[in-house]
Amino acid sequence: MKIFKTLATVLAVGAMALTASTAVFAQDKGAIGIAMPTQSSLRWISDGNELKAALEGKGYTVDLQFAEDDIPNQLAQIENMVTKGVKALVVASIDGTTLSAVLQQAADAGIKVVAYDRLIRESGNVDYYTTFDNFQVGVLQANSLVKGLGERFPTKPWNVELFGGSPDDNNAFFFYDGAMSVLQPLIDSGDIVVKSGQMGMETVGTLRWDGAVAQARMDNILSANYSDGSTVQGVLAPYDGLSRGIISSLRGVGYGSADLPWPVITGQDAEAPSVKAIIAGEQYSTVYKDTRELAKVTADLVDTVVSGATPEGLDTTTYDNGVKVVPSILLTPHDVDLTNYQALVVDSGYIKPEDLQ
Repeated sequence: MKIFKTLATVLAVGAMALTASTAVFAQDKGAIGIAMPTQSSLRWISDGNELKAALEGKGYTVDLQFAEDDIPNQLAQIENMVTKGVKALVVASIDGTTLSAVLQQAADAGIKVVAYDRLIRESGNVDYYTTFDNFQVGVLQANSLVKGLGERFPTKPWNVELFGGSPDDNNAFFFYDGAMSVLQPLIDSGDIVVKSGQMGMETVGTLRWDGAVAQARMDNILSANYSDGSTVQGVLAPYDGLSRGIISSLRGVGYGSADLPWPVITGQDAEAPSVKAIIAGEQYSTVYKDTRELAKVTADLVDTVVSGATPEGLDTTTYDNGVKVVPSILLTPHDVDLTNYQALVVDSGYIKPEDLQ
């Protein structure tokens, strides 16, 4: 009798396990691949983790990979995701012009592709694009630069140097063009002087958004153009990592003293070290893009598409990737400076207070 009871117990437990397993399987809506460019930027780590959590919350399994700014590595990672049969790909590309072949493989396999924050160029196999209004990011940076110049340096003309993002990132051109829509009239009027003469993305671009490259370029600008006693009053920097490199260069020649007050330096991504620099008076502003919201709307878009529904309310005019206009979701960026960082990035929970100590 005891043997039969034991056997019945085993069968019951086995049935329960099978039921539980079936329930878990039923909730699994398939795999989604996420290809992020690097873990060397705090921003991409946050994006990857937020997006993974959002998709897992909707019942998907997620393959999240970081390519460490190595193009062949990212290609191999995406090819592997396609081979594994993911339902969709979310790609923040390193170089948005190098993915055509692997995206053709994805299209042939019926895999939907969402370009995440960086537009993938020269491919007809980009189904959607989720990002912020990147031209407006540049406008915000330039307006903040001009506002800060007026506050810190009442006398014109202002000596300003220009930095751009990575030339292989389509966003960098939108940032620069947005900023120059504000700054070019002031340059033409003589209110702003670019003493180095270095203008245009082909000259001011910073490959891979590398802060060390920005620091070295700022070193060269200072030694070649500001050894005559003149000073820099402003620096257009499109990303916080570049801003910190530029600050290191300026600090190295004595800026931040009474004789050499800090120039007005812009940024982007509201990274904690740069918000700390804003509090310290070294960086003037940054642009806050709530990547939690970007992850949420991207996860919602993926879920809609994979479920076979048609997304609504997309921008169908702004982003031409060279082959097609890619239907897009555009979120709103926000300017952050000493007056509003607490409300925008701390009180909202984007940055923990202890990270600014």
